[in-house]
Amino acid sequence: MNILHGSLLSLLISQGMKIFTSYPIRITRILQSGGLPSSHAAFVSTLSTLIGLEHGFNSDLFAVVVVFSLIIIYDATGVRRAVGKQANVLNNMIGHLNLKNIDSEKEYIKEELKELIGHTPMEVVIGSLLGILIGLLFWYK
Repeated sequence: MNILHGSLLSLLISQGMKIFTSYPIRITRILQSGGLPSSHAAFVSTLSTLIGLEHGFNSDLFAVVVVFSLIIIYDATGVRRAVGKQANVLNNMIGHLNLKNIDSEKEYIKEELKELIGHTPMEVVIGSLLGILIGLLFWYK
């Protein structure tokens, strides 16, 4: 098994854990973004860990992987979390509108926007630690 297999295994494990870390427990959480643990953080942390172990933590390849991993983690906690907060505000505003007067062409307004898109810092920390642990276990199997 290679580095990609280890990283994908980490992604699957972290997504599977989401079923049990939400209340009420829902099997559909396995296919959704957001929540605990951050599968984005777990995936890229496993990748970074395995690249570091394979090619050295001082290698150029490890540096590149870490930079892209940090960008992905920043996006998960920053941009995507902000989008979720905005979706919450918009859902509340639309909920107070009189939707009877809206054209049938604008059906998309009647659907609720997804609010659980990004991650809290704690979800990312736990996802990152899980990813490092899975990387180490995968490497030393």
